[in-house]
Amino acid sequence: MTEILQTRLPYDPEAAHALPGISPLLMADWLQVDEAFAGQMAERARLLSEQRAEVLAVTDGAGPAADELLQFVLDWLQEYGQAYGVSAKQVQRPDGVIVPIDRTDPMGTLGQLVQEDLCLMERRGDEHVLTAAVLCFPASWHLADKIGRPLTTIHVPVKTYDEALARRVQRLFDGVQEGRPLWRFNALRYADPTLHQPRSRVQPSAEAAYPYLRSERQCVLRLPQTRACVFSIHTYVLARKDGC
Repeated sequence: MTEILQTRLPYDPEAAHALPGISPLLMADWLQVDEAFAGQMAERARLLSEQRAEVLAVTDGAGPAADELLQFVLDWLQEYGQAYGVSAKQVQRPDGVIVPIDRTDPMGTLGQLVQEDLCLMERRGDEHVLTAAVLCFPASWHLADKIGRPLTTIHVPVKTYDEALARRVQRLFDGVQEGRPLWRFNALRYADPTLHQPRSRVQPSAEAAYPYLRSERQCVLRLPQTRACVFSIHTYVLARKDGC
């Protein structure tokens, strides 16, 4: 097993924050490139090639939002992605890899462009529903179990996700404003550093005994045309000596 690790976090994982722990974010700080970029992108390419059905899903009706998200990311990379080279037909990543822009496969193209996993949440009736995603690095959940489902059932059976918190999170997604993204983070101990971890995590009897810290930098933003919400996940995995 090849370890793909970062050596630092851009925030304090021990900082106390009440759920859902959301803070405002500058648009320029949305997507990140860190020291694990090349390794993570190679692993994303492998997963998309060998296990595409497990890491990518698009439901009926989600095509317009997926198309908009691809263009939104390309525009963002042109404006803020200083280490990227973006042209009409391809993108050169910070690691030098050339990614063709395939408009017929927006989520697959996105999965090869950035470190973040990207989930599209669209309003369907009273709730936002997970309508499309490229999720190469799940932290103890299966995309197939969540795709097409609303927020309240996506988080079952998370103990801290009670009815009151569910309402708060739904209000958060309803209230996300264009050009004003939000972010939060989590932090968990894991027994191994594997990035693709769809299996449920066994709760350790002593968190400190687990040698790896896994932290997700999660952001939410609004697409201007389809009004879909984008939930992005940047995954950090650190050895205990580098984490907390």
